[in-house]
Amino acid sequence: MKAIALISGGLDSMLAARLIKEQGIDVIGLKFKIPFSGNTNQNFADSGIDIREVDIGGDFLKMLENPRYGYGVNMNPCIDCKIMMLNKARELMGQYDAKFIITGEVLGQRPMSQNKEALATIVKRAGLEGLVLRPLSAQLLAETVPEREGWIKRRDLLNFSGRGRRQQIKLAQDFGIKEYAQPAGGCLLTDPEFSKRLKEIIVHKELTLSNIELLKVGRHFRISPNAKLIVGRNEKENEKLVSLAGKDDYLFFPCADLAGPTSLGRGEFNKELIALSCAITCRYCDLNGNLDAEIVYRRIPEKENKALRTSPITELELLKVRI
Repeated sequence: MKAIALISGGLDSMLAARLIKEQGIDVIGLKFKIPFSGNTNQNFADSGIDIREVDIGGDFLKMLENPRYGYGVNMNPCIDCKIMMLNKARELMGQYDAKFIITGEVLGQRPMSQNKEALATIVKRAGLEGLVLRPLSAQLLAETVPEREGWIKRRDLLNFSGRGRRQQIKLAQDFGIKEYAQPAGGCLLTDPEFSKRLKEIIVHKELTLSNIELLKVGRHFRISPNAKLIVGRNEKENEKLVSLAGKDDYLFFPCADLAGPTSLGRGEFNKELIALSCAITCRYCDLNGNLDAEIVYRRIPEKENKALRTSPITELELLKVRI
């Protein structure tokens, strides 16, 4: 018999999948790719679970603009997110010949989406009543079809609850699992600074997968209703901004004998906004005691560079445009 396990990349989902695999079920892991996942890449070799990645980024953005059940403390639409992922898993059950779905949710771990009412709502809205097994907290929840039909032994499932991690860590040790992501590396939608940037592009109707990637990098400035500037904070971010630059974007950087950031401009630019972008870029350059500097810029895909000598923007003016 086969089951689908939703794999987030964290420890809980790995443990849930492993518990069911231990009962003789052929477990297929689904890891849904969305643009807000933190650093959850890890080695699942110890778990013995075959992981398949499914990209749902486009559908996720549509949901994110107006989630039915709203947001958490920041921009995290946790209930709608879980419903969407279960819907996608349900659609794939026939393809994988799976009889039920496994998740790593723990009762009471998250107040918004992992209380009993929310867990029941999520399953009902996904059209999967009785077919979603949460092994880590199963003994505290209503019996599911896999338990009732004898596919799974309920007595071998667990009664974890709350936000503590001690029981999960002990279980990981019992299974010989040594490498797993820490809880702090999770969804970017729970991060206040990232959420602030995200709200800003939603207000300006700029919510695209490409723009989401830019939110993860640099300092952000709204220089007009239709234009943004992102300034790199270090060499790695400078390189990332160059890699993310697309057609009609602008790149700004100091002249060859000056240390400073690369900046990416996206949107509708005119001479005034080019000058402003140069002044902002100059603000973060090492001027070596000079009062101004030459900032080089070009529009993608043009090869020819242009240059503008400018003074750095004042701190007061900078604060007016910083997001």
